[in-house]
Amino acid sequence: MKIVVLGGSGFMGSHLCDLLSSKGHKVNIFDIKKSKYKKKNQKMYIGSILDKKELSLAVRGCDFVYHFAALADLDIASNEPLKSAKINIVGTINALEICKKYNIKRFIFASSIYANTEEGNFYGSSKQAAESYIEKFYKTFGLNYTILRFGSLYGNRSGRGNGIQDLINSGKKKGKLIYGGSKKAARKYIHVKDAVKVCVEVIQKKYQNQYLTITGKRTVKIKNLINILAKYLKISKNKIRYLNIKNADHYDIKPTPFKPRIGKNLKINKEINFKKSLMDLIG
Repeated sequence: MKIVVLGGSGFMGSHLCDLLSSKGHKVNIFDIKKSKYKKKNQKMYIGSILDKKELSLAVRGCDFVYHFAALADLDIASNEPLKSAKINIVGTINALEICKKYNIKRFIFASSIYANTEEGNFYGSSKQAAESYIEKFYKTFGLNYTILRFGSLYGNRSGRGNGIQDLINSGKKKGKLIYGGSKKAARKYIHVKDAVKVCVEVIQKKYQNQYLTITGKRTVKIKNLINILAKYLKISKNKIRYLNIKNADHYDIKPTPFKPRIGKNLKINKEINFKKSLMDLIG
């Protein structure tokens, strides 16, 4: 099959491109920057997710689209709501429009567990909105989808904002391990290569029009993670710090499920007469 990975130069996208090519698929990479990991048998398209013309060149003729292009750093998104909306919501709608135009078989979207939680700030809101548009495109235009809600990823090629990589970088450069939250915090980490194996599997028809959560099997306590890193990096206990910063954007142990807000029904005591108002409109 011919497949395009939007955001294919990035952390997870580049690993996905590697695996898809190894499985014999023809792979187009679309990203705002050239991939450092591009293979000879892959085709590179450089462009913005906000530019429909550039996007069309990469998508046209493909069977499946993996949409992994996003403002993925939760902390940056929390400070830049408009930017997160443009890239994560408008960018997704652009991709959906192009996929509809070229009759793509399936739109596979990299979402987040934050899309269905009270945490995540504007990043979570943008993913939740994108999911809603994807589902409405299916109901309105018949564009099939698969939504993948990822948990905490780690592995090589990860960039700024990746929790484990930030700890490792800090340990190597400063000889300290500093965690902003509590030592009670925990995550279900999943290696990026395990995650992309699942991404390739969802091409199967049984995963069509499904929401899937992808996390590690085990819950890892942050305290245990930091102790392991301290051992490998030869960092003494007095160089380990927990800042215990209360940050509503991030969950501590488990995300809080999103609760829909149900509005109160306000009643008008004395309404304008309906028939009379219609006659006034008619004149």
